[in-house]
Amino acid sequence: WAGRKTRVHQSAGKTPAIFLPKWKEIMKELSIFVDESGDFGEYDYRSPYYIISLVFHDQEIDISRDVFILEKKLSDIGWENHCVHAGPVIRAEQEYKDCGLIERQQILKRLVSFVRKLDLKVSSFYVEKKNVGDSVECAGKLSKKLSEFIREHLEYFLSFDSIKVYYDNGQVEVTRILSSVFNALLDNVEFRRVVPSEYRLFQVADLACSLKLTELKVMHHALSKSELMFFGDERTLKKNYLKVIDAKEF
Repeated sequence: WAGRKTRVHQSAGKTPAIFLPKWKEIMKELSIFVDESGDFGEYDYRSPYYIISLVFHDQEIDISRDVFILEKKLSDIGWENHCVHAGPVIRAEQEYKDCGLIERQQILKRLVSFVRKLDLKVSSFYVEKKNVGDSVECAGKLSKKLSEFIREHLEYFLSFDSIKVYYDNGQVEVTRILSSVFNALLDNVEFRRVVPSEYRLFQVADLACSLKLTELKVMHHALSKSELMFFGDERTLKKNYLKVIDAKEF
């Protein structure tokens, strides 16, 4: 239940460690939450990148209190049990289209504050679509980036007895990339389909994707009017948002 909205991995209802076999006491589990931004279609200046973000949570680290605090803070501003969608919050889209700027800022600030306090790791990989010929090449480049990352941090991954990858199967290409790369390099991986509203750490992966896209836009001076209005200026964006994610990088 790592990072689940109202239920997280905790010891309640489990056999006390003193009564477990020794190997049970040292079982270590890593949860990886994955989200994506973009699509594998042809290059479009409105969607120039394809991004995959991963959030890594060591299940030995209890985040139940942090989740509880986030739930209360969202409830306090009228968004009880709400699944935060970072991109639409920033751009005033979907369920946030009728929300004022301050209200949307409050929603995202609460999620960012949640991330700031957590002991987890985040990594994002991206491809600039104008530099690839087609979806096959795009998927290949992303697979290579993910493979290189796992190999670089192989000791970290091998320190866990079990690795569970959580993805909502939103795009079949991403599902294939995750399955092929993780299964090729590690032999202790399970894949779980998630409902985004049930896992706060999946929403963190969504936030990481949105902020990576925003960071890339800053680099190319391509922030939209709605994005500039939301963040105020680049200094505020970097200090209050991008640095929070950067601090969690491997």
